[in-house]
Amino acid sequence: MRLTVFGGCGAWPAAGQACSGYLLEHDGFRLLIDPGYAVLPRLLAAVDAAGVDAVVVSHRHPDHCADLNPLLRARALGDVPVPPLPVLAPAGAVDAVLALDSMRSMASAVELIVVDDGDTLRTGPFELTAALLPHHVPNLGVRISAGTATLAYSGDAGPDPALVELARDADLLLIEATYPDAVPDEDAGLLCSAVEAAEQGAAAGARRIVLTHLWPGSDPAAYLTAAATVTGAGRVALAVPGTQTIGV
Repeated sequence: MRLTVFGGCGAWPAAGQACSGYLLEHDGFRLLIDPGYAVLPRLLAAVDAAGVDAVVVSHRHPDHCADLNPLLRARALGDVPVPPLPVLAPAGAVDAVLALDSMRSMASAVELIVVDDGDTLRTGPFELTAALLPHHVPNLGVRISAGTATLAYSGDAGPDPALVELARDADLLLIEATYPDAVPDEDAGLLCSAVEAAEQGAAAGARRIVLTHLWPGSDPAAYLTAAATVTGAGRVALAVPGTQTIGV
């Protein structure tokens, strides 16, 4: 499996950056995970809109799904006919995005697949297992396996035993770490700090931990320093805003 990171900002995209957006590829199949703000231009620099085979959306916050709208527009209104795009998401998670357009062609551009806590399903070569994780709105983390490789993705979530189990022995844990260390009271238990994210990954036995969803304008080095207090140096990396490719 190969993971391409298009953005790693939480909440809104800082200048020249993008929010959550990740492309997971295996055997020629392209799975887009969380098309948040400003992800589409970066995606289109790597692959045509018609080249996306399926989409996973973790939850309804727009920094994780807003760019599903222009992706569907690019597919529905482009010159090349494409089949409906499978979109795997919790119930109601993409309703607001889909409601932005009422054109008949847009309605036929998507095949919505509702995913619930504990569901296991297959799309292309990937086997996905979903787990409901604590956040301000319903959020599904996913464990994705293909061949001998496994990636776990938290979406947005606070520390939780279900997150540890989702990431158990994963080759790579892609986990949100909105704050370097202290989490504000209003987000406590619903978002992770870099310290908490590292603790979750260490408890799960994940081989590598990649922190994402960093607060815009924050110092990336502070996240690595905080995480290293748990794991030591070298085990934790950042989903650097921009585009990078990680072998899983």
